Amino acid sequence: MRGITVKGDEGIDKALKRLKNKLDSEGILEEIRRRRSFESTIVRSRRKAKSAPKRYKARWNYDAPAKKEA
Repeated sequence: MRGITVKGDEGIDKALKRLKNKLDSEGILEEIRRRRSFESTIVRSRRKAKSAPKRYKARWNYDAPAKKEA
């Protein structure tokens, strides 16, 4: 289970917001929503095809830039 540590004078609202942002960035909330009900193979393939460009774009944002040859 993911968690956060509450800082000294940090309010509960801010701590919950940090936890939600962390879970959202890791994709945990989306997975929980998706697993609430059965998903057929057709629906799953459509969902993956729809999110493929987003994953592809995100991967290129984090790759190191190519080295230039001299």
